[in-house]
Amino acid sequence: MSTVTQGPDNREAEATAEISIEQRETEGLSQGQIVRRRFFRHRAAVTSMIVLAFIVVLSFTSVGIEIGSLRIPGWWQYDWREIPTVENRGAPTLSLIPEFLGGAGIAFGNHPFGQDEVGRDTFAVVMRGAQQSLMVMVIAGVVATIIGVVIGAVAGYYRKWADSVLMRFTDIIITIPLIVIGAVLGNALGNLGAAVLGVVIGLFAWTTLARLVRGEFLTLREREFVDAARVSGARDRRIIFRHILPNAVGVIVVNATLLMAGAILLESALSFLGFGVQSPDTSLGKIVSDNQAAFSTRPWLFWWPGIFIIAIALCVNFIGDGLRDAFDPRQKKMPSERAMARAARAKGPAAPILDRVDPQGPASVTVAGEAVYTGDVENYHDPRPEEPGDAGHGRFDPER
Repeated sequence: MSTVTQGPDNREAEATAEISIEQRETEGLSQGQIVRRRFFRHRAAVTSMIVLAFIVVLSFTSVGIEIGSLRIPGWWQYDWREIPTVENRGAPTLSLIPEFLGGAGIAFGNHPFGQDEVGRDTFAVVMRGAQQSLMVMVIAGVVATIIGVVIGAVAGYYRKWADSVLMRFTDIIITIPLIVIGAVLGNALGNLGAAVLGVVIGLFAWTTLARLVRGEFLTLREREFVDAARVSGARDRRIIFRHILPNAVGVIVVNATLLMAGAILLESALSFLGFGVQSPDTSLGKIVSDNQAAFSTRPWLFWWPGIFIIAIALCVNFIGDGLRDAFDPRQKKMPSERAMARAARAKGPAAPILDRVDPQGPASVTVAGEAVYTGDVENYHDPRPEEPGDAGHGRFDPER
């Protein structure tokens, strides 16, 4: 009985086929195009980006934008400070159950999210809260990213005393709980608006990013292209910002998105505790805090701000996960079996190795790495090359 097994040639052909598939997918593409293609393959990240964009557009266009004295009205009929007439006893007028299923039919109504105990439209209040929470998230992320990149880059590139001083300062900031710092400064500066609260959070949320950037710079500063730039006379500032920093952008972008997700959760926690955004403005965390006494009578006042907090945090996390896969060259998409077979056929068929299996047969010997049974070697040709002086091979000798 003979069986065909996968030998080294077959495994090598599969590996070559996998490499050829990846090379054909990235052939002729720039690094930016490769990153975009990898990101858009991440379905969760693309879906999260669409959902997050929808939340941003909905929140900023529905109730308008108000920055100081600048007021741009939105398309929603109520303002977050307006107190209209109570309808449906304050319950949500949104209905998504058709009549043939026993519901009230598909209806939006004047107050789809309901009304609070005062009578304000919950949809307008939640949209304003989402605006403020998103503003805190973006500002905190930008401020923390700038500080973390600068401190990590300087510490990783110059090392020695600069590294020691900056990293010991980072250790001091890490030992102080961020929520305690946010509570103290938020209580003092929260009435100045969401922008100031975002800056306060960003001033103390950069420590993790600084350590990661430092590690990247310690590795990249020893690469050949940095030595070539230094030999050609480039200044340190040019080497840092034109040569090393673009190669560390993957780590920076990914951790900046994760930092933003943490910032919106921190803002919600501070506002819930009363140390975040102060009245007369609002945020998602403050909406939950203001209505905690009505949990048993008007639970919809918690549903909507909680849903938006979870949705925004999850979307940012999934986007960060997609960016990590896109920027990491070690993350590869495994081709399907059909694609592997098609690529292997394009390279030509690989010769199988025949294993002679005969449990009842005589003992075997090993010749040139193959098992050869003595019962089948009467007319076997020795596959080994001729030795010097041999005129030819005669009858096969197993002891040779």
